[in-house]
Amino acid sequence: MIQSSVEFFKNLPPKQCTDCGKKIDEQHECYGNHCDHCLAGE
Repeated sequence: MIQSSVEFFKNLPPKQCTDCGKKIDEQHECYGNHCDHCLAGE
């Protein structure tokens, strides 16, 4: 059975920052790979 695109995105796991591993609080399908903390360079 083919899954709808809406169901596919609902079932994606939370994104994690590629630098520190923290969960990124944003839409899963966005292109960012870094959390706000790592983006700020702190």
